[in-house]
Amino acid sequence: MHELSVALEICRMAEERLPVDRRSALRRVGVLVGDDAGIEPANLEFCLEALLSQPPFGQAIPDVQRVRGDELALAYLQVDDGSPDD
Repeated sequence: MHELSVALEICRMAEERLPVDRRSALRRVGVLVGDDAGIEPANLEFCLEALLSQPPFGQAIPDVQRVRGDELALAYLQVDDGSPDD
């Protein structure tokens, strides 16, 4: 499954960008998937849901957005900063 390897790479990138003590605070992972990227967005979302529900993350959900072209990109990482107004 090609989407699983992409999902694993997205999780690796998230781990790389977040300090170890902030990884469990990850709440949402935004991914842009182009119509011509060769990725099935629903399959990618399924794989990400499975991976992001496990340590070191545990509560993050994927936000897979379809776009035109062949783009495939990690768009954002939303981290809970502990503020009550989030």
